[in-house]
Amino acid sequence: MACNIPMSPQLEQIHGEIRDHFRALANGFQRLDKIKDSTRQTKQLEELTDKMRDCKRLVKDFDRELKDEEASNPPEVNKQLNDEKQSMIKELNSYVALRKTYMSTLGNKKIELFDMGAGPSAEPTPEDNVQVASAMSNQELVDAGMKRMDETDQAIQRSKQVVEQTLEVGTQTAANLKGQTDQMGRVVNHLDTIQFSIKKASQLVKEIGRQVATDKCIMMFLFLIVCGVIAIIVVKIVNPNNKDIRDIPGLAPPAQSRKLLYLRNPEYMGR
Repeated sequence: MACNIPMSPQLEQIHGEIRDHFRALANGFQRLDKIKDSTRQTKQLEELTDKMRDCKRLVKDFDRELKDEEASNPPEVNKQLNDEKQSMIKELNSYVALRKTYMSTLGNKKIELFDMGAGPSAEPTPEDNVQVASAMSNQELVDAGMKRMDETDQAIQRSKQVVEQTLEVGTQTAANLKGQTDQMGRVVNHLDTIQFSIKKASQLVKEIGRQVATDKCIMMFLFLIVCGVIAIIVVKIVNPNNKDIRDIPGLAPPAQSRKLLYLRNPEYMGR
């Protein structure tokens, strides 16, 4: 299948090898349906398994090279390359599921095409099969072949169902992961809001503390002033002749006793 996605030479080479392996796998499984001998089918499955291992290694190389070139590619090209990688992974998984189906059919269910009712412990030899086949009519041979083809179709159908179930589980898992990612984003936004509120509250508490400290300092200064005024008043009352302390404006000096005035008048002293 041609790919119009712009790629570097290394990516293009790996992509071409992967596509060659996919074509070889498709042809191999088509030939597997035509093989009747179980031994040859097992050998064919082993060869296809080796192809799948090589294809898996190439897909990993493609992913590694894609990550190395992701910084130098435009976003649209990176998206197309990632989509192509996912498409190759899905195609490889479908071949893996198909191989498991064939292995289960070969390992757990032996179809004895020419078994004519021998005991469970007896297995027909090739000579017996030739004799039985020669004794069967053409219609019986056709019916046996059609039965084998129906069973093969059923096995392929089961493999398709497995692939569809795998895709459905993957889609559901991706949806769950997206929902959890959105929920985590909302939690982070809520935490950022709480942190911002805490910072604002801390700033407000600091400002209130500064205002309280300023009010306390003002009250302390007022208290000291009041104490000083009271001390001056007390000193003036106790020692009014103290000239070191000026009179307080608005506060008259205490009146002198009349007894002192009488003693100082000479007229009264002569009498």
